[in-house]
Amino acid sequence: MSPTPAPTRVVITGAGSGLGRALARAFAAQGAKIAITDRDLDAAAATLQAVEAAGGGGFVQPLDVTREADFVALAQRLAADWGGLDVLINNAGVATAGTVADAGLAQWQQVLDINLLGCVRGVQALAPMMVAQGRGHIVNVASFAGIANPPGMASYNAAKAAVISLSETLRFEMAPRGVGVTVACPSFFKTRLLETSREQAVDGLPSSPMEGIVGRLMDKATVTADDVARDIVDAVARRRFMVITHADARRLHQLKRLSPSLHFKLARKATAGFLRHG
Repeated sequence: MSPTPAPTRVVITGAGSGLGRALARAFAAQGAKIAITDRDLDAAAATLQAVEAAGGGGFVQPLDVTREADFVALAQRLAADWGGLDVLINNAGVATAGTVADAGLAQWQQVLDINLLGCVRGVQALAPMMVAQGRGHIVNVASFAGIANPPGMASYNAAKAAVISLSETLRFEMAPRGVGVTVACPSFFKTRLLETSREQAVDGLPSSPMEGIVGRLMDKATVTADDVARDIVDAVARRRFMVITHADARRLHQLKRLSPSLHFKLARKATAGFLRHG
């Protein structure tokens, strides 16, 4: 499939910080217009300033990915102001931790509502514009956790694995309509994910030893949000489906496919500290 032209109209959910802001800057550097959506309007306004400094433009739109009405309002504004869109990036998400047995159902409901159903709502509200155009691209931000499935992150793993599955299904469904699909599966990089998860926590990271572990892994990470954003921008341009942004994660993915038993043995040793025993 031939590369697509640089996008001009981009929607990003959760664009107020972290990867969302990095994506906004990266697309803006191509001269794109960005619809910067977030629950935190002050953070979104700061992203708009960064977009304008990078040579792009756009607008801020309040959006909670758990509210269908917010997506409807966004779709109406896009139709009125831009006449459509070229790229939808379902980026908003929260982190959770806990085992399958111990994590409360409220946590499961929360993370699925945001991380998985947030993508579904975005697609249902905005993909019809792309289908009508006969072109466009959808990016769902999952996580390498949805492939590796480490212990102590049960609900988060399951939600992100579901985003990967959703994206594979969507790829089949959108291909005849001229709309590309990418699923991004980054590993650890420095972000505000822990902070935003504390703000929305329901039996999640604040009560779990995983908060400290994940925080240390993020601090040690050499891959940045800007690196991940550049990989995603390239995937959209080249219409690549799966983006595993970290070299070590790509090696682990290959190992899991070739030798699941060896992968489990090595991963179990590496993640032994993820669980609280006793």
